[in-house]
Amino acid sequence: MRYLFFFFISFFSFAQQTQKVDFKTVTGNITINPIERKVFGSVRYVLEVKETLDTIKIDAQNMTFTNVAMNGKEAMYLNSGKKLVLYGNYKKGKYNLTFTYEATPKQTLYFNGDFKNEVISNQQVWTQGQGKYTSHWFPSFDDVNEKVVFNLNITFDKKYNVLSNGVLTKVYPDKNQKIWMYTMTKPMSSYLLALAIGDFSHKVVASKSGIPLQLFIQPKDTAKFEPTYRHSKQIFDFLEKEIGVKYRWKIYKQIPVEDFLYAGMENTASTLFAQDFVVDAIGFNDRNYINVNAHELAHQWFGDLITAKSGKHHWLQEGFATYYALLAEREIFGEDYFYYQLYKSSLQLKNAAKNDTIPVMNEKASSLSFYQKGAWALHVIRESIGAKAFQKAVKNYLKKYAFQNVETENFLDEVRNVSNFDTAAFSKQWLEDYKFNSQEVNLLLNKNKFIQQLVKVQKMCDIPLQEREIEFKTIMQSDAYFPVKTEILYQLKEVPFVEKTEILQLALQTNTIKIRQAVAEFTDEIPMEFKSQYETLLEDASYETREIAFMNLWKNFPNDRMRYLNLAKNWVGMNDKSLRIMYLTFYTLSTEADPVLKTSYYQELVDYTSPKFESSVRQNAIINALLINSKDSLVLQSLINATTHHKWQFVKFAKDKIRELLTQEGYRELFVASMPTLTLTEKNSLQKLLDEKK
Repeated sequence: MRYLFFFFISFFSFAQQTQKVDFKTVTGNITINPIERKVFGSVRYVLEVKETLDTIKIDAQNMTFTNVAMNGKEAMYLNSGKKLVLYGNYKKGKYNLTFTYEATPKQTLYFNGDFKNEVISNQQVWTQGQGKYTSHWFPSFDDVNEKVVFNLNITFDKKYNVLSNGVLTKVYPDKNQKIWMYTMTKPMSSYLLALAIGDFSHKVVASKSGIPLQLFIQPKDTAKFEPTYRHSKQIFDFLEKEIGVKYRWKIYKQIPVEDFLYAGMENTASTLFAQDFVVDAIGFNDRNYINVNAHELAHQWFGDLITAKSGKHHWLQEGFATYYALLAEREIFGEDYFYYQLYKSSLQLKNAAKNDTIPVMNEKASSLSFYQKGAWALHVIRESIGAKAFQKAVKNYLKKYAFQNVETENFLDEVRNVSNFDTAAFSKQWLEDYKFNSQEVNLLLNKNKFIQQLVKVQKMCDIPLQEREIEFKTIMQSDAYFPVKTEILYQLKEVPFVEKTEILQLALQTNTIKIRQAVAEFTDEIPMEFKSQYETLLEDASYETREIAFMNLWKNFPNDRMRYLNLAKNWVGMNDKSLRIMYLTFYTLSTEADPVLKTSYYQELVDYTSPKFESSVRQNAIINALLINSKDSLVLQSLINATTHHKWQFVKFAKDKIRELLTQEGYRELFVASMPTLTLTEKNSLQKLLDEKK
């Protein structure tokens, strides 16, 4: 008990003394066991004690430790459940800390698929350590200010590809496994440490500066490689030139993973992103990876090379990444696209400012503030001091603080060094005040002629159609950017069809996907004389347009439903299989359909609700299957299983749906009856929901 007493005094008295220790490098020799969902191995830290102290701490969530030694000698330590705490008389100098550990992470390290199954196509392991969570699977540091050079040697089944930060230096065979050795030469914050394991192949493209860009994909998605990674090299080359500082890591990987928690994550030199952005040529027109691609790449400078000291300055990462992603998109899609994105974000920010009273420079600021208002703040500076001065300030800022941690004032210092810009007034208005300066924003937006035209058309909404019809037709036949034309179609939504027929025909003739999609969306009632023209939307290179058009035609022309089903029978859609699920649902509900096929198709739909598929597929399938048979025990069991998923968005959907069903007659009995078929985790999850509604 004497040692424990000493520990608690030490822990509270010296909680801040870890700042006196500089962890230099770490080498982790780890093994991942996907069946037991465990990680274990040995770790060696090289560290420097700068001032004499008696406590050294490493963040480690729910881990066990053995063989803990400092400079080869057994070390006194205590495992608090959250930290590995070493105590003794540590004098100034360098130390080697070694230990072995084991963990069964409840978060941060995720396992997709059933690894007991021989089929590896949907089996993946990946990490998401955003903020401070890497300590759940690797003993490290929740404090972003502690930067370390990480090296990982990872042992795993040889059938898979194992990816991590840095350069793959060697791969060793080890019976039925392999050891992948990844090395780095520059320090980073622990939350940027990453793993991705799965059935991946890749292509390598060299950037203009010679950096290898490794672009990974699952073999089943090989045909989607080009549209998924379209413009990747252009984005990399542009950002390196625009930022003015060379990419500081030796390699850059991009890896899509299934059921990822967010759109993407900028792990150093190894971005992970959601499988939803793996698209074919048609899907590219509905949802593509370009913005996320550019955003996560920009983070390699803003967040990875330099890192905000605290959440208060988080906008230095997200605001910069958002703005530079927009600049990259401007390079690809043009000036009008750039201003349209700024315009849309300005509307969001204006609306949010009515209720959101937390400014950008606050650790509790909203994502909208960190990302979009942060980007707008940078645009204000760039427009005020000029692009060249802005680039010089950013370049100086990155070079001065490379591999360090920063605060807002560090960046503003560099702005002052290249201009006479009033950073104090700027900071007070854009970073310290929650209000959104609409007047300044409108002046900046109105520099663009397309925005001027869009605003002009928006102001015409209350003018009688006969007074604006000629101008609308002229615009529809011009080269005006598409949002101006979709605004016209939106204004005509409630206008009698006979009065807008010619404009709708002109809109279809533009052959612009977004404009034709607006025709599909804003035309509820389809007269017979417009039917054949509207039906051409079913062939557009847009899954979203096809879905909207199909459902609208289904509603308007009941006698043609089987023909529409025949047209849609081979549709699949995006990663969520939205068009296939739509087809299965409408066919099953059709009174004219083949009864045998209806049974088969319904079984396929129910299968999509199961854990064999990604959450986006399952959620879509569960919603539709319950429309057909609201008390199907297999679907309800899939819904219960969904409450145990790692993806919080899917869990929320499932729990909310069960809560809704429990308010209806007969469902409590159905859920209770399912208990014997559930796993322990599923039973516990369901029981909590049942207890809520007693």
